[in-house]
Amino acid sequence: MILDMKGIFKDYTSDKLVVPVLKDVSLAVDSGEYVAIMGPSGSGKSTLMNIIGCMDRATSGTYLFEGKDVSKFNERQMADLRLNSIGFVFQSFHLLSQETALENVALPLSYAGIHRKERRERAREALERVGLADRVDFKPTQLSGGQKQRVAIARALVNHPQIVLADEPTGALDSASGRQVMELFSKLNEEGTTIVMITHDAGIASHAKRRLDIIDGMIHEERKGE
Repeated sequence: MILDMKGIFKDYTSDKLVVPVLKDVSLAVDSGEYVAIMGPSGSGKSTLMNIIGCMDRATSGTYLFEGKDVSKFNERQMADLRLNSIGFVFQSFHLLSQETALENVALPLSYAGIHRKERRERAREALERVGLADRVDFKPTQLSGGQKQRVAIARALVNHPQIVLADEPTGALDSASGRQVMELFSKLNEEGTTIVMITHDAGIASHAKRRLDIIDGMIHEERKGE
């Protein structure tokens, strides 16, 4: 099991008022799963994704990542986990405009201290994997929205993470590009990549093999094959 969350609560404090966002959330994801967490704006899905991705901490509850208790990690340990074990794909791509596709994909490897030659080789392989072998020297301004997202997916994969977290990955794309990106996620999952995706769109969620609905900070049910 890659992640195992039990009894997760998350509260925020505003003007001394405690605002509960997540309420007793439990979630387990095994290696090779493809899970969609679906909910409307304000449901708590982004907060849950931030906790899964070690970008935020739960107020209470237990979160084990590959059996390790994340709640006991210090900031450096959480940063190392994000870098080495989790790949992130965001709605707005988060690409550096002055860098080529190859350089954008190689960026996490530079943070990991990988030698330049190996960085470039691995980045090139990741771009080939997402069908962009002919775009390695293109900058983001020279790419379509769908191509930008595929660069972002290649960047998420370059460190060979244990899990890929995708936050509304088609939100900035037209419908045709969105379909291509979702086809790529399905292909990657068939190859063994573990994916957790958050979305508000039932059509996007239907691509996953398992769906969880989150409303008002609580996971209510799981529906398969819808």
